[in-house]
Amino acid sequence: MIVDQAVYRDGVRESCDVDTLAHELERLRADGAPEHDFLWIGLKDPTPQEFEVVRRALDLHPLAVEDALDGDQRAKLEVYDTGIYAVVKTLDYDPATSDIETGEVSVILSPHVAVTLRHGEVAPLRGVRQRMEQERQQALLSYGPLSVLHGVLDTVVDTYSAIDDAVADDLETIERDVFGGGNRTHSTTIYRLKREVLEFRRAATPLGPVLEALTQKDGLVRSRELRLHFRDVADHLSAVLQDVESYDTLLSDILGAHLSQIGVQQNADMRRISAWAAMIAVPTLVAGIYGMNFEHMPELHWALGYPLALGVMALVVTLLHRAFRRSGWL
Repeated sequence: MIVDQAVYRDGVRESCDVDTLAHELERLRADGAPEHDFLWIGLKDPTPQEFEVVRRALDLHPLAVEDALDGDQRAKLEVYDTGIYAVVKTLDYDPATSDIETGEVSVILSPHVAVTLRHGEVAPLRGVRQRMEQERQQALLSYGPLSVLHGVLDTVVDTYSAIDDAVADDLETIERDVFGGGNRTHSTTIYRLKREVLEFRRAATPLGPVLEALTQKDGLVRSRELRLHFRDVADHLSAVLQDVESYDTLLSDILGAHLSQIGVQQNADMRRISAWAAMIAVPTLVAGIYGMNFEHMPELHWALGYPLALGVMALVVTLLHRAFRRSGWL
């Protein structure tokens, strides 16, 4: 469905109807309007029939339309003769479960046209248009359709930064638990966070070349001021990518240390069990021998035989207990 549509002249919004999209675009192109005046249409999970109406009205590139409808694309930037097609992965993080959910936003740009298409519920773009329409942000909208791409990328990367902070907090908690002596964290918890970090990395890493193409001096963005804004987004993304890389490495080290600690604890438990088994074996042996039904056995009818057997058992167990304590087995 079409979420919102409007014409922007010098960064100022002018409302329009869905039925007049083709007419508004014709006016922008026929009146010799500045190239930074454009029509912005926002869609969410449109059906092929709904998107076909927009495609015909705006004369969008067929390949861009095909990729936008298919969804499930890697973050990328493609340049056509008639415009630009960009894909951005959106993320949402649940700190309770350490799960990262993934969505997708496609941005199609052509002269005087910007189309944003959202796939899924995970998309932190609800307030992008409203923020850009505020008085202090109208200057960005005056740069034309590319300003829409900047607004989307800036919001997505800000979300990446927030998720980066949340993952860092969870990682610190796990690290403190594993190396703080408690070691109550399960291996599945570490592995789950490592898997989510990998998904984070898959979504964010391909966005680097996209921003690099948008910050080149002789590239797609001719406005120096707008390139500076894209460069600011690229700097934030670079910081996030460095953190994600370090998280992946650190989680591997923590998982290895956790498993090693489990192995050491198991060895200590086995030594403790073996020590107790050895101490129990002595009285069991003595009791077993004197519990046999034979008449001709030493001290069988001796009055002090019973306390002597108990004393020998207690003495040997005590000596074994002291020896195991000194060796660190108990």
